[in-house]
Amino acid sequence: MPVKILMVCLGNICRSPLAEGILQSKLPTGKFVVDSAGTGGWHVGEQPDKRSITTAKNRGLDISCQKARQFKTSDFTEFDHIFVMDGSNLKDVLRLAPNDKARTKVSLMMDALHPGQGVNVPDPYYGGPEGFDNVYDMLDEACEIVAAKLIKEHA
Repeated sequence: MPVKILMVCLGNICRSPLAEGILQSKLPTGKFVVDSAGTGGWHVGEQPDKRSITTAKNRGLDISCQKARQFKTSDFTEFDHIFVMDGSNLKDVLRLAPNDKARTKVSLMMDALHPGQGVNVPDPYYGGPEGFDNVYDMLDEACEIVAAKLIKEHA
């Protein structure tokens, strides 16, 4: 049974699709499944933002097949680890947690690099392409640590 990881941001078109693609590329196929979702439902069924697709493609990843979906309470049962991109996502996801066990599955993504400091992955949606590059670099660094930890835990 593969270990299932969920990446969560606001609309599931910018940060979490990048995080999904980056983390999946760092994990052995078959042992891990990575997915993503948004706390809001505005973009359900849509591809990631074109700027996220382009940024990933420029780094050798194809995330164009992903489709946005909204986070749901059953994700706490479905997934082993849930990584959120910022403090607002954290509050929204924890508000849906059915119990303390579910809450323990949720982590702030940048805690991998900056434990307990509450560092957010900034939402690049309203900025230019450089914002997407910066987000990619942040996520790449954090995913490197998360992947190593997951591989060690679930070897």
